[in-house]
Amino acid sequence: MYALFVVGTAGSGKSALTSSLIGWLNERGNYAVGVNLDPGALTLPYEPDVDVRNYIDIMSLMKEMGLGPNGALILASDLLASRLKEVQEELESLNPDYAIFDTPGQLELFSFRESGPYIARRLVADEKAVVFLFDGPVVSSPRNFVSIALLSASVQLRLGLPQVAVLSKSDLVEDVERILELASDPFMLEEELRKEGRFELSVEMLRGMERVGLGFGLLPVSSKTLEGFVELSATLTRIFRGGEEIGE
Repeated sequence: MYALFVVGTAGSGKSALTSSLIGWLNERGNYAVGVNLDPGALTLPYEPDVDVRNYIDIMSLMKEMGLGPNGALILASDLLASRLKEVQEELESLNPDYAIFDTPGQLELFSFRESGPYIARRLVADEKAVVFLFDGPVVSSPRNFVSIALLSASVQLRLGLPQVAVLSKSDLVEDVERILELASDPFMLEEELRKEGRFELSVEMLRGMERVGLGFGLLPVSSKTLEGFVELSATLTRIFRGGEEIGE
């Protein structure tokens, strides 16, 4: 089983990508399943094959512990690790080729508390990787781009897994090529930051990421049109199978 964690800020399109990627892989002869790790999800665009909501009930936590919605979400995220055994057993019974993990909407609940790194380390799988979503409409601004890049680098450090940077919602972005140039050309990005003013901190953080090798090359992907899925598949192939084509 190959495990893929889909991570990103709230509203970046994690559940949409999970849904589309499951369908795309299954249509190509694989057996891919969806794992919902968001106990607070009200609705999802796919039917999870494994769902932590079967083990963790937000409403029950609010009632039993006297918590508000935010407090219950934090507690629920901390309880995720305690349910890894059940998740693992369900996955083993399904025996999929790919397990796509749809992580909680609030990035910090999975990546910056202890449950996320614990699950990433302890989950038993042949190979594991992360897809980090750069929300297309949000990162059109250079300053926003650097902010999301910092979050991406933090997630990579926290989870300790191979990571693929994806420009999500590419069908909603007017100038995809410009964003891709900002991602691949640090000098252009610095110049754009200068134009926005108060750029010193952003530039220094950007240079720091480059010095320690936390660079990024974005793959534009649309969960609606399936643009970029071939390229994403090829990248995951290199991580998971060392070049053997997905679907063989």
